[in-house]
Amino acid sequence: MTAVAEKLNLEERLKSIFGDRVRMDRIECKMYSYDVGALPGLVKPFLPVGIPSGVVRPKTEEEIFRLVKLAKEEGLKLVPRGMSTSGFGGVLPDNGAIVVDLSGMNKVIAIDKENLLVTVEPGIIWEALQTKLHRAGLDLILYPTSLPSSTVGGLLAQGGTGFGGYEYGLFKENVSEATVIFPDGELKTVSKEELLLYIADLEGITGIITRITFKVRKLEPEIHRLVSFTDSQKVENVLEAVRKADLPIWSITLQNPQAMRLKKQIPIRKGHPYEERNRRREPELPETYVLLLAYPASRRKDIDPGLEQMIQEHSGVELSEEAAEHEWQERFKPMRFKRVGPSLIPTEVVVPLARLSKVLNEIDEKIKHPLVLEGMAVKGDKVVLLGFIPHDERTFGFNMAFALSLSVIEIAKKHGGSSYSTGLYFRREAKNVLGTERYEKVKNFKERMDPDGIMNPNKVLGRGVIDTIMGTAATLEPIIRPFANAATAPFGEAVRQGKKKGIPADVAYYATACARCGYCVSTCEQFSGRGWESQSPRGKYHYIREVIAGREKFNPETVNNFLLCTTCEACNIRCQLDMPVEHNWMEMRGTLIHEEKRMTFPPFEMMAASVRGERNIWAGKKEKRANWVPEEIKPKIKEKSDVLYFAGCTASFVNTDVAQATVRLLDKAGIEFTYMGTDEACCGIPMKVAGKWDVFEEIFEHNVSEARKRGAKTIVTSCPACALVWKELYAELAKEKGIDYDFEVKHYSEIVSEAIKEGNLTFDHEVHQRVTFHDSCHIGRAQGIYEQPRDMLKAIPGVEFVEMEHNREEGLCCGSVLTLVGETPVAPKLGGNRLQEAIDVKADTVVALCPCCQVQLRDSNIKNQFNLKVTDLARIAMEGLGYDIEDKTEYSMEMWGYFEKFIMLMKPEVLADIMASLFKPMFDNMPSKMVSMMKAMKRTPGGLAMMEKMMPTLMPKMVPDLMPKVMPDMLQEVSRRVGPLPDDMEELMPDLLPKTMESLMPNMLPLIIPYITPKMIDYIQKNL
Repeated sequence: MTAVAEKLNLEERLKSIFGDRVRMDRIECKMYSYDVGALPGLVKPFLPVGIPSGVVRPKTEEEIFRLVKLAKEEGLKLVPRGMSTSGFGGVLPDNGAIVVDLSGMNKVIAIDKENLLVTVEPGIIWEALQTKLHRAGLDLILYPTSLPSSTVGGLLAQGGTGFGGYEYGLFKENVSEATVIFPDGELKTVSKEELLLYIADLEGITGIITRITFKVRKLEPEIHRLVSFTDSQKVENVLEAVRKADLPIWSITLQNPQAMRLKKQIPIRKGHPYEERNRRREPELPETYVLLLAYPASRRKDIDPGLEQMIQEHSGVELSEEAAEHEWQERFKPMRFKRVGPSLIPTEVVVPLARLSKVLNEIDEKIKHPLVLEGMAVKGDKVVLLGFIPHDERTFGFNMAFALSLSVIEIAKKHGGSSYSTGLYFRREAKNVLGTERYEKVKNFKERMDPDGIMNPNKVLGRGVIDTIMGTAATLEPIIRPFANAATAPFGEAVRQGKKKGIPADVAYYATACARCGYCVSTCEQFSGRGWESQSPRGKYHYIREVIAGREKFNPETVNNFLLCTTCEACNIRCQLDMPVEHNWMEMRGTLIHEEKRMTFPPFEMMAASVRGERNIWAGKKEKRANWVPEEIKPKIKEKSDVLYFAGCTASFVNTDVAQATVRLLDKAGIEFTYMGTDEACCGIPMKVAGKWDVFEEIFEHNVSEARKRGAKTIVTSCPACALVWKELYAELAKEKGIDYDFEVKHYSEIVSEAIKEGNLTFDHEVHQRVTFHDSCHIGRAQGIYEQPRDMLKAIPGVEFVEMEHNREEGLCCGSVLTLVGETPVAPKLGGNRLQEAIDVKADTVVALCPCCQVQLRDSNIKNQFNLKVTDLARIAMEGLGYDIEDKTEYSMEMWGYFEKFIMLMKPEVLADIMASLFKPMFDNMPSKMVSMMKAMKRTPGGLAMMEKMMPTLMPKMVPDLMPKVMPDMLQEVSRRVGPLPDDMEELMPDLLPKTMESLMPNMLPLIIPYITPKMIDYIQKNL
C-alpha cells in the first residue's frame, strides 16, 4: 500500500471513531505542533518532534478506548493534549503521531457539595469550572496562573500547584481518584499511591486521563493584602515566621523588584477612543520584593493580628487596598512581559524556603539580563519560582541568552531545589524532579505497560541528542554564562521595519510577541463554532510565523481563516499582553484582499457591485432608500442641522422598524435632525471586513461629503457598526488623507438614555415582557456602550429585565453576519449559543439594537427551533410610548433567504454545475479552431486524458472571453435555481451578476476547475 493510500485508510478508520472530529491536513496538524515555549533556532533541529499525521478530538472514554486499540494495531503514537499552555514540551508530537486533543472532553460530571468533591472530564478549563462551582456556592481549592486557558487534566498530567498552594500544596495531593486508559487498553480508576506514582507529573506517558475527582472548598469572600520588603532575606524571614505560626493563609505569591520595575515599561494596548478616555489609573508600586496574600475573610481574626506583627517585625510596608486589588486582578498575566521582548526566556524551579534568599541573591549576582521572578509559596517548605527574561527570538543572541534558563536551574539545584517539571526539554532532570526511586518504578512500569512506546513518546523518560546538548550546556554553564549575559536584545517594543514575507510589520511583531497562552482560544467565536486551532487567534499568529519563516504560503482556505473572524474583539479583552488582536486581522484583510488581490467571500463581490451601483448591500434601488421614513416625521426632517441621522442599509431596506422607531424616539426626545435620504450610502463596514478597501474609500468620500452638505456636526446611528465606522474608521482614513474630520458620533441609545435621565422622555405604556439584552460587539467592546440600552429597557413600565450569563464586556457574539456569509452552517450554532443563554434565564424576548445581529439571531432562532422573540431596542421603546411599529422579523428572514440562496450558488462546486449547464452556448461561442482541436483530441487515443491535464491552463484563457457571451444564459439558469426575486433585485440582477462574475472569476476559477473538468471531458466525449 502506498503512503497516500495508507494515510487515506488511517483517516477513514479514525473517522469511523470520531466522525468529523478528525483532521489530517498538514496546516491543521502544524497548529498542534507547538506550545508556549520558544526554543532557540540552533536547538530546534535536535528536538525529537515533528508534525503529527493527524489530530482527533474525542468526546467520550469509548472513543479513546477505540483509539488506543487502533494505535496498538497500527503502531501509532498518541500524544494527549489539553490546551498546550505549558512550555516544557510535554505536548509536542513525535513526527507522524496522532494528537489527542482533549479540550472537547470538558464536562462537569458531578458536584458533591456534602463531601466537597467535584468530578470532571480532563479538558475542562479551570476558569469554566470555577464559574460552575461558584453557582453551587463552592470554589477551587487552588488553581494555576493560567486559569483562563489551562485544563484540569493538564495540571495533573504535568504536575504543579497554583494560587492556594500555600494551604493545599500540590494539585495531585488533592486528587481523590482519576480514571485512566492505559496503553494496553485497560480503563481503570486509580487513587492514592497508584495515582501519585504512575499518573501525576508524567505527561501522559503512562495513559490518557479521562476523568478526575478532587477536593473543592466553600465559596467565601476573600481578603487580599500586598506587602513590600526591601530585601530577599526579609521575605524569607517573614515567610518562615508565617509558616512556623501556622497562620491559615490560603495563598502567598512573590514578585521580585525587576518584575515591579518592568511592569511600568509594558506598553498599553492602543484601544478604541472610549478605552483611551477611560483608561484605569495604575497604582504606584515600589520597585521592591512584594508579597501578595489571599485568605478567606472568615479567618481574619486568626490571621490579621499575627500577620501584622510579623510584617512590622520584618520591616515590611503594607501597600494600599487599591494596590492589592490591582495586583490580584493582574495575577493571570505572568507573560505580559513579552511586550518588552517580544520573546521570553523562561525558567521554572522549585527551591527550599530556607534557601530562598540565597537563591534570589545568587540569581541577581549571576544573571545580568533583567530577570522577572514570580514566586508561589507551597504548603510545607517549598517555593516555586517562575522566571522570564525578555529577549527577541528573531535575533542570533537569543541562542546564547537562552542558556541563562539553565543557569537558574543550576542555582536552584545547588541549593537543594530542582526544575519544576520535565516534559521533553528537561527529561534529563527527571530523577531530580521525581526522585530516583519513583523514576525507576515509572521506567519499569512504562516498559511493561507500553513496550512499543505508544503513549506520548520522548517525554519524561529517555535520552537523546537534546539531552546531551542540555547536559553539556549545564556542565559548561559557568563558561557559557558570560557569553549569555553579553547577548542582549533591544529593550521595549522592537523596531518594526517593513513587511515580512508580505506580512505587515506590526502584525509580524505581534505574531512573535503572542504568548501562545491560549487565553484567546476558548472565548473566540470562530474557534468555538468549529473547535480547530487554526480558527483561533493563537493559531492564526502561529500560521503567520510559519509564513514569515517561509514554511507556508497563503491559500484560499487560510485566507478564509482570517476573513471568518467575527470581529467580536473578545480576543482583545482576553489577551494577557493587551495586544490589538482583532485589529491585526482587520489589517490582514486589507493585505490579503485589497493589496494582494486574493479572493474574498464571493457574496461580498455581489454586495460590492450593489454598493457601487445602488449604494447599499441589499440590492435595493437607491431611489427607494428613504421609503421607510414615517409620514409624520418627513416634514420634521431639516434640510440642514447640527445632528444627522444615519440609518444604514439594513435599517433602510430590511429591518425598517429599526429606523422608524429610532427617528420617532429622537423626535420624542426633542432632537432636531437632518437625513441624507436617497443620498445616503452604505457605511462601508461590509467592504472593510471583506478586504475591499477601495470600495470602502469611495463610500467614505461620498458619505462625508453628503454629511457636510447638510451642516452636520453630530452623526446619530441605529447600527453599532455604522457608529464605529463614523467614529473610528472614517476618522482614521481622514487622518491618512490629511482631511479635517471633526464629527461627533453617537448611538441613539446614548441620546435617549440622557433624555430619560433629564425627564425629557417618559414611557407611559406598559410592555409586559420578560426581556434580556444582547450586547452587540460593535456597541459594547468596540464603543463601551453598555448601560444606556439597559437604562432604556428598565425605564419601560411592565418590562421584566433579566441578564444573560455572559453580558457587557463578556457578552457572547451573535455569531456575526460574517459567519452567515462565509460558513453558513456554523452561524446557527454560534447564534444558538447566545440564544440558549436567554432561554436559561427564562426570557421570552431577546432585545438587540444592531440590525445585523437581529438578522443573525432570528436566523439562528429558526434553525435551532427555539421559540424566542428577537426584537429591536428602539421598537420596544416605542411600544412603551404607545406605538405599535410593525415587526419586520418575517420580512428580514425572507430577504435573508434570498441572500442565502446566492451564498450557496457561489460555492465552487455549484458554480461548476451552473457552468456545466451552459456548455452548449459556451461551445457555440468558442473559436472554431478550439472546438476542432477538442474534437481531434477526442478521436486521439489518450487525447481526452491529455486534455484533462490541460484544463487548468485552458480554462483561465477561455472563460473571460466566453462569460459575457453566455451571461444571458447564466442569468436564466440562476433565475431557475433561486426562483423569483424581489422586484428591485430581479431588475438589478442583469447588471449585478456580470460585475460579480468579472470580479470573482480570476480567483474562483482555480477552485472551480477540479469540479468542472470531469463534466467538460464527459460533454466533449458525448456531444462533440
